[in-house]
Amino acid sequence: MVKVLPVHFGTVKSIPKLDARFDLPAAKLTVSGFNRLPLSQKFPPLSLKVSATGEKISVLGDWTQESSLQFRDESPVSIELKSICSELEFDKAITDAEKRNEPVIIVWMANWCRNYIYLKPQLERLAADYYPRLQFYCIDVNMVPHKLVVRAGLAKMPAIQLWKDSKKQDEVIGLYKAYLVVNDVQKMIERELTGE
Repeated sequence: MVKVLPVHFGTVKSIPKLDARFDLPAAKLTVSGFNRLPLSQKFPPLSLKVSATGEKISVLGDWTQESSLQFRDESPVSIELKSICSELEFDKAITDAEKRNEPVIIVWMANWCRNYIYLKPQLERLAADYYPRLQFYCIDVNMVPHKLVVRAGLAKMPAIQLWKDSKKQDEVIGLYKAYLVVNDVQKMIERELTGE
């Protein structure tokens, strides 16, 4: 973990000397003086591991292939919501989830909806958190038959519905800040998964 040292404009900061391989000037530098240093003197080489705790900074040693692998996380950061464009695709998604005995999340939206535009990236990150236990789908209400919208009991958009056993179990309407909507969706999912 590399700690960024706070540098305040107009004040002088002392920059610690790490070791011979990463040699910063021992003198105190102003912000403009620090900015004029070559990059090799501002930051340690990428081949070095740096530990920073509190005010103590030390170089731990060179990276090895074994040590760099332990920090790698292979789980996805976000997953694109699968698109449903017909009633047949909707029925298949619901049926597949029912066969796996898992709930499914259906996001009802319109591409022009500003709330959905802000909400989509956060829902994609949430989908990655629950992958592969839970599938997330999105349906553009302008692209599917109206009878499917009526069947889902859609009143407002964007709506995030949890379906299980071919029935809508719960719903969150996304008419407020995206992070609050995502928190409510996460609570809805957790209630279903824990059986509360």
